[in-house]
Amino acid sequence: MYKNLLPIGSVVLLKGGNKKIMICGRIQTRSGEDAIYDYSACYYPEGIINPKQMFFFNRDDIERVFFIGFQDSDELEFRTNVLDQLGELEVKNGQIVSKE
Repeated sequence: MYKNLLPIGSVVLLKGGNKKIMICGRIQTRSGEDAIYDYSACYYPEGIINPKQMFFFNRDDIERVFFIGFQDSDELEFRTNVLDQLGELEVKNGQIVSKE
């Protein structure tokens, strides 16, 4: 379900968007919501100016990938040992947890 997510630092354009954004989080939830998103992002090249201006979206929302973020052995190990192993998730008490 969470295989092949783009690495942190990837720069994308969302469908219908007109400004590039940079991925700064994976498997995210917005405070007060029960939805789980593939990514959170901030404006590129500005970065996080205001936490209330973060973007939350899924891989299907991406129109174009301009840059794929840094991938070293830590990223590859995290992807293999964590992201690829995640099953179905849900939000409980504001935290993302495995579905029971």
